[in-house]
Amino acid sequence: MGVLDRFEKSVERVMNNAFSKLGHGEVKAVELASRLRRELDDRAAVVGRDRTVAPNEFTVELSPQDFGQIEQWGAETLADELATNLTEYAVSQHYAFVGPVSVSFEEHPDLVGGRFQVRSATVRGAVAPATSQPSTRHPLIDIDGQRYLLTGPVTVIGRDPDADIVVDDPGVSRKHLEIRVTPDGVIATDLGSTNGLYVEGHQVPAATLLDGNTLTIGRTRIMFWSGAAAADHEDW
Repeated sequence: MGVLDRFEKSVERVMNNAFSKLGHGEVKAVELASRLRRELDDRAAVVGRDRTVAPNEFTVELSPQDFGQIEQWGAETLADELATNLTEYAVSQHYAFVGPVSVSFEEHPDLVGGRFQVRSATVRGAVAPATSQPSTRHPLIDIDGQRYLLTGPVTVIGRDPDADIVVDDPGVSRKHLEIRVTPDGVIATDLGSTNGLYVEGHQVPAATLLDGNTLTIGRTRIMFWSGAAAADHEDW
């Protein structure tokens, strides 16, 4: 089964329960997945050698009937599943993002049941899903198997919902760690946390990171890659 089939079927399998009570003419989960994928392809733009940037924020406009059904079932769960599968599809197509991928739903009074529209935008954020290799401008971190490209100059990690990367670890402070990308290197700084920052097993207030460094906050381990080997690649 090809990646396109897996993309559609994974969403269809998980999400069709949301629409199981809707009759003929109503929007289907697999239609949403396919339309979002086409939007990703249509709006992807080549911005440098070996770098194609795709939109990362998507808004699905629905009829009042379909919007109400999705809200009742759980719009956040559906949006998260669609965003995850868009990210997986972007990896297969070698697209890059400049911010986190999100899907949201809006009610459109002029639409009838079964009809929907998609808007998308490219919005820079502090981090983005890692769909490509790290570069010197956009290093990569791995937090318990989840990989992020650092697409902004400053990334804050902690338990606070407003942190750029939220870590579910009671040993991590609300705003525990800052990673700053500068022309002179990538600097990790402890933000006055309770349990401190450890780099390669040594507690430090701050450190300039090297390719392959391991950082520890609470019980959470963070791997860092600078992308030094890809320094000659163009970046956006």
